[in-house]
Amino acid sequence: MRQRMNYSALCVLGGFLVCACGRKMESTATASATDADLELRLPKLVDLGAEKCIPCKKMAPILAELTLEYQGVFEVEFIDLWKPENAEMGELYAVRSIPTQIFFDAEGRELWRHEGYLSKEDLLKKWQELGFDFAPSPPQES
Repeated sequence: MRQRMNYSALCVLGGFLVCACGRKMESTATASATDADLELRLPKLVDLGAEKCIPCKKMAPILAELTLEYQGVFEVEFIDLWKPENAEMGELYAVRSIPTQIFFDAEGRELWRHEGYLSKEDLLKKWQELGFDFAPSPPQES
């Protein structure tokens, strides 16, 4: 009985069940809210860098293009690690150097990461290699 109480106490963490095998499972209390949210979630590219970093500056227009061209298809997020409000993000994402690009599926699982500059073509090619065949969003009328 005591072992069961200790295991349960260790498993419940922030609304998630963390099993001994390292997998995370949502608790039933949060599952209903997240089921609806999953339909709205998209794969995501997170670029961790700094606005003053040379390779990061070269990637900025590429990320801007991807954000516009693939709106509603996949998300693009840039996080400036040199800004004080983002200081802990480098640790959270285990960044060793900048820029670092991390590809996530719609459920938030990391699929792949890269350190350094990547061209637009290489970014899109990597999405394809990961099993995503994205078509750009149709241009929005002004």
